[in-house]
Order: sequence, then structure tokens, then C-alpha cells
Amino acid sequence: MTSAGLDPAELAVLIARLTGVAHEMGEVLRRGAFSPNIKERADCSAALFTADGSLLVQAEHIPVHLGSMPASVAAAIAALGEDVGPADQVILNDPFAGGTHLNDVTVVAPVFAGSPPALAGWVANRAHHADLGGAAPGSLPADATDIQQEGLRIPPVRLTPEVAAILAASSRTPVERAGDLDAQIGANRLGVERFAALADQPLDQVVAYGERRMRAALAAIPDGTWHFEDVLDSFGPESHQQVPTTIRLALTVAGDEITFDFTGTDPQRLGNVNAVEAVTVSAVAWALRSVVDPTIPANGGALAPVHVVAPAGSVVAARFPAAVGAGNVEVSQRVADVCLGA
Repeated sequence: MTSAGLDPAELAVLIARLTGVAHEMGEVLRRGAFSPNIKERADCSAALFTADGSLLVQAEHIPVHLGSMPASVAAAIAALGEDVGPADQVILNDPFAGGTHLNDVTVVAPVFAGSPPALAGWVANRAHHADLGGAAPGSLPADATDIQQEGLRIPPVRLTPEVAAILAASSRTPVERAGDLDAQIGANRLGVERFAALADQPLDQVVAYGERRMRAALAAIPDGTWHFEDVLDSFGPESHQQVPTTIRLALTVAGDEITFDFTGTDPQRLGNVNAVEAVTVSAVAWALRSVVDPTIPANGGALAPVHVVAPAGSVVAARFPAAVGAGNVEVSQRVADVCLGA
């Protein structure tokens, strides 16, 4: 290490070691899970965060999970950040508090290191639970018009045996739910141990490197504004729901910053084809990295020069009590489409 910090080789090694922790968390989660949904379909993700909640590294798992997980970690920190200890974990699946749809359950754990122990960061993983109650098996009722019809909604709370029991009892497959949640807890415990061993490294340089790379890539794009729009065919199974919903985007590049403005997008619908803002941000981040340079580290620094304007109450930033089951299934793909089109 030089006096100015890590040289390029050292920085690459540190990023690889941290990313390896996230990958290992994901493998532990898959191997420990009970459901084929996680074990075989790999509908799960894992990531590491700095002490202030900035995304540090992520394993390349499910894109819509990873770009939205920072919002869940931020919600966990806001709710319990100053009141968690080394053995604690926080659970949430609330789409209106950083989640995506109710099936995606996020578990966040603090990382303490040093002597005396101090908060060094956070680890988090997200897994799609096959059923959390609601009006239909699978908790994705096609005819839902309200979030309460879709299943159990958990705000950011401390994960206790009592909370785990409520989650299992809400499901049509309680044993499978308990097993999947145990796998998530175990993945975080491993992540905490591995991350703590690297907590004395200059983690801020990892985030700063992501920002430098993204700003350099954006600066190479000509300034200007481009427009694109596309439609969702319907927002539910009923005849009155068989009307299109338009997603509109104005993409502006100015120097080394970029703005994705969804002003003019249609309002949220009385159906389940709505996305919360975290899903939209996630789709934007995926599309941008795909086009600009997929090798740019996917961390909070890389997202610093990226601005997303998603009007509250629109189909790309739905507000409570909208049903959102198809939001990160259908709307996220259409958001990515308009970003790629622009």
C-alpha cells in the first residue's frame, strides 16, 4: 500500500476478496435453503454495505434484487441502526420500505469489528419466499388490487423467534419458510465473519473507484437528452384492466452525470402491475451498466452520478396501498426496455 492508498493491483484484490464474501453468502443461502425456488432457481442475492449503508460489493445474482437492496438496508438502518448489536439481524419485505414485492424477504445484519467493537458495515441477503399467505398460493394473486391481498407485509423489525414464527404461520408451506429463513440467517452469519476480517481495509477506496469509473464512462457519452416510451398491455385479468399503461422516459447526459426522468409516466393502476421506486432504480442501474460498461463495479459510488426521477404515485413509483406483485416481474423489464431504447 502506498501513502496515497491502494495501488491498482491491491485495489483489484480487495474488491475480489469482498465480492468473494458476497458470492459465498449466496452459495450458503442456496445450499441451506429448503425450497427449489431458492436452491435450484437461485432467486436470491447477497451484498455487502459500508457502515453508512452504501453498497460496497454485490455478487452477480438477480439484478432486480441487487439494485433495490440498498433501499432495504437504508430502511433497516433508519428503523434500528442505532439499536442493533453484534448478534442481531433485521428482517423486512415491505415494498414501501425498500422492498420489491412481498415474496422477496431481506435479512440485514450489522458487522462489528475492532477493539472495542465498532460498527464496520452491514451484510444483507434477499430471497424469494414461495408463499407468504395472501389470496392465492404463491402470494402473487393476478387479480390483486391492494397490497394486503398479496400476503404478509413486514416492516423493518428485529428478527426474533417470534417474528420468524409469524412468517412461517402466514405461509401455506410453513416448514419450507422456516428452512429458507434459517438459510438466510446462516448466510448473513458467515458474511459477518468474513467481512469483519476485512474491516480494517480502506473500504472507502472501493466506493470511490466505482464512482471514478462511472463518471469517466458517462463523460465519454455526448451530452444531450433522448426520449423513449413503451407500454404495458394490461394491469390485471378483468376486462376493464385490459388497457395499456405507458412508461415515458427522458434520459439526459450532462458531463459526467446522467438523469433518468420518468415524468409523464401513467399513474399507478388498480391492479398488481405496479412497481415501487426501488424496483425502478434497480432496473435503471442494470440497464445503465449493461450499456456503458458491465465491468464497472456495481457499488454505491457507481450510482452517485446517476439520478432517477420517478414521480410518486406513478406506475414506476407506486404508493401504498397499491398491489405490486408483478412490479418487479413485469414493470421492471419494461423500465429496462425504455432505458435501453433511450
